Amino acid sequence: MHKHVLALAAMAGLSLATPPAAADEFSQALSDYYDSQIATWANDPALIAAVREQNAARSGLTQAEIDAMDGEWRSQVGAADAPAIDPVLNNPAADFLRARVEASGGVITEAFTMDANGLNVAATAVTSDMWQGDEAKFTETYTRGAGATHLGDVEFDESTQTYQGQISVTLTDPETGAALGALTVGINAEALM
Repeated sequence: MHKHVLALAAMAGLSLATPPAAADEFSQALSDYYDSQIATWANDPALIAAVREQNAARSGLTQAEIDAMDGEWRSQVGAADAPAIDPVLNNPAADFLRARVEASGGVITEAFTMDANGLNVAATAVTSDMWQGDEAKFTETYTRGAGATHLGDVEFDESTQTYQGQISVTLTDPETGAALGALTVGINAEALM
């Protein structure tokens, strides 16, 4: 999608309805960017270790417990004291992801990993919710197994305040090939096109 279309939509306060040709063009650009820039680090040992650790610590959670964690997270978004959010933003995997965002020169707007429950493990910035398990970024990757990817539509993202598309992939155990969780990378539509 061209920069002027995004800028005009943003200035007009309109929702962006991506025409099919532009959507196909952006999907191809997302896919190409994943192949050339993200695939090399998507299953980095720091990410895998963090997801493994959280899977072990949170196995057996009920949906009610997940919903309670998500509610606690949502109540802390924007708060100075955020004990549910801080561990997700301040860990070695989050530091690794922040370094990838910085190295992208503005193309990557955010990145975060999820465990087998769809709960955030590591994030570069606060997401609007902790539980991603009901969203395509998780249901179209983790639940489909190793090698699954999902390319999101261009949308205005509240947390990054940019028009972005998302690339989501299954995080895979290098020893067993089993799905461990998922990684989502937000891509600035204007910077990519």
